[in-house]
Amino acid sequence: MSGTELRDVSTNASPIFTLFDAETVDELTRDHILRLAVGVLGAVRIRGFSSEEECADIMEGLDHREFGAYDENLIFPPIAKIGPAAYDFYGAHTLTDEYWKIADEARGLRGRLHHGSDPMDLAVERVSRAWDDEVVPARSGGRDMFAGMIREIPNGAKLHFDEVVREFPGILDETPASFLTLNWYLSMPEQGGETRVYRRRWRPADEPFRDGYGYDEKVVEDEPVAVVRPRTGDAVIFDSRNLHAVNEIGGEGRRVSLSFFLGVTGRGPLQVWS
Repeated sequence: MSGTELRDVSTNASPIFTLFDAETVDELTRDHILRLAVGVLGAVRIRGFSSEEECADIMEGLDHREFGAYDENLIFPPIAKIGPAAYDFYGAHTLTDEYWKIADEARGLRGRLHHGSDPMDLAVERVSRAWDDEVVPARSGGRDMFAGMIREIPNGAKLHFDEVVREFPGILDETPASFLTLNWYLSMPEQGGETRVYRRRWRPADEPFRDGYGYDEKVVEDEPVAVVRPRTGDAVIFDSRNLHAVNEIGGEGRRVSLSFFLGVTGRGPLQVWS
């Protein structure tokens, strides 16, 4: 049967054989994680991953904390953040003493944000319940990596991909079979801030289209796309090896998330890092 004879369509009106929908659910399940990991689901929005009251409490704590930022020579428009990303150290070819220092400082700061406790603990507990197994820190050189960066993205993010095993080979003690990104939205603006995930991985032929840390959107023309606009308290999970981008915000409000990677390994537990 040829592609033109396939009549069924998926919920986002792209042909069913692309298997790249964005689903909105009230509860995350192991099946969602596995379908994302094998590439037959574009993105999952979990409504009410947390309550708006929990988010408001965390945001109040953040009002008294100073954000850092990625190196603006590499990441522009600027993205404010609390906590280190492995990406910050790709050029060093290892996680330096500075990484571990920043990680300890960020854990200490974050650990007092939710009634004196760490909101990352809430996120891990809720993912672990869905996975029905442990969620543990990824390790590098035998040490637990940092997970749970808090980021604010008001001006959007360029089309890019995240794939630590390609961009930073050998940094993880255990190579995941697949990995995903989870963003828990502590605040969302009135308009904009959507995440777009394309059914398209990076290819070497894309390099002529590189634009700083990202790529010209010509590389995803006519590709199936899953578009998700969460609300405050929602979480979104997708495979960040797929090219993805964030739209600029509009109207009142901030776009603030707690974000981390989820590594699906050959064993039972999920690994997390940022």
